[in-house]
Amino acid sequence: MGTPAFFTKPETSAEREEFYQRLSRTSAAPLWNVLGDIVTPQPRTPCEPALWCYPEMRPFIMESGSLITAEEAERRVLMLENPGMRGAARITQTVYAGLQLVLPGEVTSTHRHVAAALRFILEGEGAYTTVNGERFTMRPGDLILTPSWTYHDHGNLTDVPVVWLDGLDIPLVNMFDSSFAEHYPGEGTQPLAPPGTSSQVLSYPYADCREKLEQLRRGGLLDSCHGVKMQYAGPGGSDTLPTLGASLRLLPSGFRGAAYRRTDATVYCVVEGQGASQVGSNTFLWKQSDIFVVPSWCSVSHTTDQDAVLFSFSDRPAQKALGLWREQAPVAG
Repeated sequence: MGTPAFFTKPETSAEREEFYQRLSRTSAAPLWNVLGDIVTPQPRTPCEPALWCYPEMRPFIMESGSLITAEEAERRVLMLENPGMRGAARITQTVYAGLQLVLPGEVTSTHRHVAAALRFILEGEGAYTTVNGERFTMRPGDLILTPSWTYHDHGNLTDVPVVWLDGLDIPLVNMFDSSFAEHYPGEGTQPLAPPGTSSQVLSYPYADCREKLEQLRRGGLLDSCHGVKMQYAGPGGSDTLPTLGASLRLLPSGFRGAAYRRTDATVYCVVEGQGASQVGSNTFLWKQSDIFVVPSWCSVSHTTDQDAVLFSFSDRPAQKALGLWREQAPVAG
């Protein structure tokens, strides 16, 4: 099917150009010249497929620890910038991602911001995140949430560095011009509260989630696109955060996934094993702790020759709340 006629930019003329120039002086412009750019038949995005190999990134992460202190940096993070949007501090149009390092003995300042965050632990065990006074221990594969406007800080009282993947809705918050942030009043970090104080689920230990995946596998719940998949959920099946959702999928040995596509551009992180993903025309070979991104409405399929586990997150809850989310699974060959 061809592009509908109303998406076609009309031809110009001297008379029209003169009109446009006069109109511009009133801070107005003709819709018909840009309609095809702002109302597209399918999603069009500057976001590009990209892969960050952890063995390549880790030396930079560790070097940053000798270049700047956590106190100077507020948070010592290397942003993962999408190659199609360099300088925009985002990995997709609506999501920011980064690799955060906390060295042994460090404790970060307590602050809060409107942007909501999730932390997926990549290496190091025994550090912590404190959210509104409740402390959560970090272990590889754990997911810890920092909801909007909650005071939080991080500490590492172990003798090894800790690295995790940050995911925040900063671009979405800034699109609404609704960013606020502040430090905890007074000196030092926030006081601790009794465990279980929060009414939300803020920590998802990997050991529990991994066992859930095995239960689903034993129950024969194998999707042709996603393998064995579980969605992180709060009480009553609610999304992890209003703007960010996350999932975990087990791709069994020999898995040959069907291609699918969705409107939520998605960030993936390899938890276990190795495999390959076909993202549009790109083939990404990945292994543990590698990170890759799939743009909106870009087809993706996964294959493995051994058991592998992928963590992923996106802005799907926000899209669903606004009635924008769509998927095609599987994509017709």
